[in-house]
Amino acid sequence: MHPAVEFKQPDIDANVMEKVFHKHHALVFRSAYRVTGNAADAEDVMQTVFLRLVRKQDSIGTADGMESYLYRAAVNAALDLVRARQRSRNVPVEETPGASVADSRPNQDRTLAAGEIREWLRKAVARLSPTAAEAFVLRYFEDKKNTEIARILNTTPATVAVTLHRTRERLEREYRAELGGIS
Repeated sequence: MHPAVEFKQPDIDANVMEKVFHKHHALVFRSAYRVTGNAADAEDVMQTVFLRLVRKQDSIGTADGMESYLYRAAVNAALDLVRARQRSRNVPVEETPGASVADSRPNQDRTLAAGEIREWLRKAVARLSPTAAEAFVLRYFEDKKNTEIARILNTTPATVAVTLHRTRERLEREYRAELGGIS
């Protein structure tokens, strides 16, 4: 007979973790919601972020870096969720019922409704590099200034400005292509 295996949880100060949760849960939820566009997904992301925090408690650092860590963790976890959903929804055109070659041609007169634009943007941001996605989300979803984004991402405001400029240009080209315009 094998002895019972005992899993040990790292020493966690429950009071500290509770305070961190109460202080930052809204920030994590809001960040995740702006990326996913869905409250249930944002709650899943929030749970994931705080569970990771509990597991990595010793490696996070000081309370000064907590907000930056949680912003980045929320954005990354939300982007991971959006990316995973994209991969699971990709179906080859030939397997789509009623699909034809004519259906695959871009419609020059096509316009997207606001909901479609938000969904397209979420998917487009999920295709960006992690740094570009984080900077874009923090600037345009969270309304952070470049200096604040630089602090959160541990880089310079100039690097943030260049990253955002290139990201906006890329997204604009992709959006024009989505509408059937010139890319």
